[in-house]
Amino acid sequence: MLKKFLYLGLLAPLHAQDPLSVRDAVRIALDHNKSIQAAAAGRQAAGARVNQAKSGWLPRLNYSESVTRSDNPVFVFGSLLTQHQFTENNFDLGALNQPNALNNFQSQLSFDQTIYDAGQLRHATRSAGLMQSVSGEEGRRTEQDVITGVVSAYCAVVLSGENLAAAKEAVRSAEADLKRAEAVRAAGMSTDVDVLSIRVHLAAVTEQQIRRAADLDVARAALNDVLGLPLDTVHSLTTALAPTDVPDISLEQYERKAVDERPEAREAKLATSLSETQASAARSNLLPQVGFHAAIEEDRQQFAGRAGGNWLASVSVRWNLFNGFGDKARIEETGHLLRRSRAEEERASSAIRLEVRRAWADLRAATQRIEVARAAVEEAQESLRITQNRYAGGLNNVTDLLRNETAVLEAKTRYLAAINDQRVAGAMLERAAGTLSPDSEVLN
Repeated sequence: MLKKFLYLGLLAPLHAQDPLSVRDAVRIALDHNKSIQAAAAGRQAAGARVNQAKSGWLPRLNYSESVTRSDNPVFVFGSLLTQHQFTENNFDLGALNQPNALNNFQSQLSFDQTIYDAGQLRHATRSAGLMQSVSGEEGRRTEQDVITGVVSAYCAVVLSGENLAAAKEAVRSAEADLKRAEAVRAAGMSTDVDVLSIRVHLAAVTEQQIRRAADLDVARAALNDVLGLPLDTVHSLTTALAPTDVPDISLEQYERKAVDERPEAREAKLATSLSETQASAARSNLLPQVGFHAAIEEDRQQFAGRAGGNWLASVSVRWNLFNGFGDKARIEETGHLLRRSRAEEERASSAIRLEVRRAWADLRAATQRIEVARAAVEEAQESLRITQNRYAGGLNNVTDLLRNETAVLEAKTRYLAAINDQRVAGAMLERAAGTLSPDSEVLN
C-alpha cells in the first residue's frame, strides 16, 4: 500500500510532452537560465580584459592628419621649414614679423614602445588574469546555485503532486466513511451527528485538495522559471519522489573538499592574490619607467601638394620623485586591503565548514525522519483500517474514525516532506562541498 502511495498520481494529470528527469532539467537550465547566461558573459568580459592588459606589451602605432592656418610668426616660420618651402625671401624682416597666413597640412605616423615600466604591465596582466579566474569561479558558483534551484523546484513539483494525490485519497476515504456512517445511521446504530461530523471532515479534506492543486500549479511555474522557459511550459516529470542512498563519505572529507573546491573558497584565495598583486603594483610606482618614441611627419601647404618630410626618435626616462604623498597613501591602502583579504579568506573557510556541517546534519536528519515517517504511515493506515471496520460494526465512534483519517493524511504528508528534504539536502551538501555538477550522483 505504501509503495503504491509513493507513485500514485505522480504529478497528477499533466498533459505530458517529452519526459523530463532531474538531470534533464539541469541540462535545460544550464542552457536557458538567464543567470547562467549572465555569468558566461561575465567570463567573456574578463577574458577580454586579460587581452586588453596584455596589449600593453605591444607597441602603439598611431596615424594623425591635421590642418592648421595661422599668421603667427613662429608658426609660419616653423611650418615653412618643415614644409621645405623656406627661401631667402622669407628672411625679410617684414615677412618675418608680419607674415601672411599660412596653411599647414600635417600627416604623422607615430610609434611608441614601453621599454621598462617597473612591472606595471606585468602586474596589470596578472591582476586581469586573477579577475578572470574569479569570474570563472563566480560562474561555477552560479552553475551550482542553478542546479540546486532546479533540484529544489523539481522536487517541489513532485512533492506537490504527491500531496495532491494524498489529498485526493483522503477525499475518497472520507466519502467512503460517509457512506459507512449513513449505513450505520440507517441501521439505527448512530445519529445524524456522526454523518454531519464526517461531512465536515470531507469538506476540510476537499479544501486541502483544492489548495494543493493550486500549490502544484505554482510549483510548475516556479520550475519553468528556474529552467529559463515560459511559465506555462508543460513537462512530464519522470524522477519519482523516493528516498536516496546517503553517500558513505565522512563529514571531515566533505569539509576538506569544500575548502579545496568550493567556488567561494577559491574566490577568497584569488582575492588575496589580487590584493598582493595590487600592493606590488603600488610599490612599483616609485621606480623609473623607460619608453621609446618615434615619428614620421609630412607637412604641406595644400592637402595634395608638395610636402616636406622629417622624422624623430627619442628614448625617455620618467621617474616619479614626488606627487604629494599619493603613492605613499596608495601603498598604505593596498596594505590594508591585503590584510582585509586575508581575514576574509579565513572567515570564508570557517563559514564554508559551518555550511557543510549544516547540510550534513540536514541530510542525516531527513534520512532518519524518513524511517520514522515510513513506520508512522504504515501504522496509521493499519489503525484506520481497523477503526473503519470497528465503526461499521458499531464498536468505535465517529471521533475515533476522524482522528485516524486525519492521522493518515498527516503521516503521509510528513513522509513525503522527509523524502523531499532528503533529496534537497543531498544537493545542498554537494553544493556546500563545491562538488555539485550536472554529472553528480545526487541528480539520479
